Amino acid sequence: MKLSEVFKPQFIITDLKAHDKKGVLEELSKVITEQEPCLDKGFLLQVLLERERLGSTGIGDGIALPHGKLRELKRLLISFGRSINGLNFDSIDEEPAYLFFLLLAPENSAGKHLKALAKISRMLKDGNFRRRLMGAKSRAEIYKIIVGKDEEF
Repeated sequence: MKLSEVFKPQFIITDLKAHDKKGVLEELSKVITEQEPCLDKGFLLQVLLERERLGSTGIGDGIALPHGKLRELKRLLISFGRSINGLNFDSIDEEPAYLFFLLLAPENSAGKHLKALAKISRMLKDGNFRRRLMGAKSRAEIYKIIVGKDEEF
């Protein structure tokens, strides 16, 4: 699966305004629910916050991969946000998070969901890739960087 099949430029936030975990999840959810009106933003946020209560999706190195499953979803969806100043996301390394990929999957699609999480995680292990995302000047540039990196896998 290529990320370009489920990830669109309109799902990118170049400068998150949030100062906390809930705010990030709200912003990342909003860009998806604006394009997918069948999804209830409040319910989506509840699902994501419940997942975070199980353990933070802040994986360290300035990265967070919040994710959740929704019954009404028909396909995998991904949004991306960047926090220029970083924020506390209860990451395992106790450092601020800057780069956020939100993955939403249909309830019965564990395989695709896990493959997408694994792929994004592998992509983000590349420090140069993370630096390029932080330095990108536009939504289009961020999209090009992500899709280009995806082609390597």
